[in-house]
Amino acid sequence: MSDATKTELHARCVKVYPLFERLWHWAQMALIMVLLFTGLAISGIHSLVPFGPAVMLHTVAALTLLALWVFATFWLFTTGTWKQFIPKIEGLIEVAKFYAWGVFKGEEHPYKKMFWRKHNPLQAATYFGLKWFVFPAIWSTGLLYLTYNFWADSVGNASFWIWVIANLHILSAYVIAAFVVVHVYMLTVGHGFRSHVKPMITGYDEIELTAEQEAYLETNEPGRLR
Repeated sequence: MSDATKTELHARCVKVYPLFERLWHWAQMALIMVLLFTGLAISGIHSLVPFGPAVMLHTVAALTLLALWVFATFWLFTTGTWKQFIPKIEGLIEVAKFYAWGVFKGEEHPYKKMFWRKHNPLQAATYFGLKWFVFPAIWSTGLLYLTYNFWADSVGNASFWIWVIANLHILSAYVIAAFVVVHVYMLTVGHGFRSHVKPMITGYDEIELTAEQEAYLETNEPGRLR
């Protein structure tokens, strides 16, 4: 156990989600839903949108999301927020057990959100996998698919490779769709849907602060405390 976890903590209502992070979250959510909807239309799963407009809308939404990810990546690294997404083994099993059966027995969540660690170990591991593997897989295959006419003539057996690329793209999309379903389900666990969603709207959430962190915020960033 680290010295930080041994320190006495106090629960305070703190702005843990700045405006850009909230805008990024909701814009990403909207664009992913558009991409899933149009992607299903392109694949022939539904015919609510004609093929041509579905391809155009899918492409525009994908490029917009890619640009958003570029800005978000820049923000994560310039603000140091990327550290929040580094997974840790400590506490991971306990959180997984809680979601597997503890929550159905009315047990308390084993993880308390803290100022320096707002994601629990399972969330951090999931987001890490998405941001470093699934998201790069879907945008790289998407760009290769989109630019097929530019590289097809210079690659041997291009029809095979476009088949591989298309299927990897679809597989990545289904992984993201599964994440969306699980993510929404997780919002209903514990204190209820509203209490989980509200912080991503207002930016404020109740977290654990050390006396030093509390004093620092009261002196230097009082607007982050309620």
